[in-house]
Amino acid sequence: MSQGTIRTVMVLTACEGTGCRRQEATGGRSRRLAERGTRLCSSCGNRLVAELRKLPGLYEECGLLLGGSDQPRERTTGGPLPGMPFNTAAAEARAAVVGVLRSWAAVVVDGRRIRLPRGTAHRSSVMVGELAGFLARHAEWLLAHEAAGDVSEEVARLVRRARRVIDPEPLRRVTIGTCVEPDCRGGLTATVQPSRPQLPAEITCDADQSHRWLGHEWLQLSRRLAQGRRSTTVPAASAPAEAESVRWVTAGDVAQLWGIATGSVYRHASEQQWRRRSRGGRTYYHDADVHRTLGGRGPGPGPGGRGRGA
Repeated sequence: MSQGTIRTVMVLTACEGTGCRRQEATGGRSRRLAERGTRLCSSCGNRLVAELRKLPGLYEECGLLLGGSDQPRERTTGGPLPGMPFNTAAAEARAAVVGVLRSWAAVVVDGRRIRLPRGTAHRSSVMVGELAGFLARHAEWLLAHEAAGDVSEEVARLVRRARRVIDPEPLRRVTIGTCVEPDCRGGLTATVQPSRPQLPAEITCDADQSHRWLGHEWLQLSRRLAQGRRSTTVPAASAPAEAESVRWVTAGDVAQLWGIATGSVYRHASEQQWRRRSRGGRTYYHDADVHRTLGGRGPGPGPGGRGRGA
């Protein structure tokens, strides 16, 4: 290196966002690299902004539950009626939203030497909207802040807490693998509600919200995942036909993924002569046969309903 030449060394650091940290903690993929000049990867940064924008709506929904109901009600004036129970969880979730947003807004104000918008002095619902919008507008500065990981975690925790209040039904999240869309490095997660198996699962990508599949599309998606795994080890031209991945599913699986009655699954299996095998006293069906019959149909209308073609 000649005299006077300055060598620039760019240090790559691991993302400190809540999404990457949770994936790593649960034994999933390692954390992505943070974007240059920030402490979060693009996925976790986008997630932070998206969750900030969701908070005002979640705050309002929690407000509808303050009278004690466990489900959102129509908006009324004057507060809960005398003698009605008070929903402490909803009130605490709302207080947490205000407290966290205020504290991080103060960090931005002090660090950037600016003022808060006037709306933050108004009633709580307007204040929350203004604070969340203020933080979203200054997200680029927050992502480069040494506490970016803490912002990411605290905002994500607010969203999870509010959602638990609004819908106490626990959601089961299952990590599936890397997104199958071209050039996407995101991870796929399936979400199901264990006590309502008739509702289809939803599979989402943590890097791009447009990469989304409903449960009835899972079998087709699983083939793409299998093909992606094989392509990293075996050239496509040399992969034998019998190496095609086969997935065997139960009648309950099919009913859940397509949102149709279990009895309808058995009828389709009989009429369409699905290939089957028995294991441990349970019957499993070949996913290709299931998809051939139901692949062109969307999910059913929900609880108690019958899916199209059911």
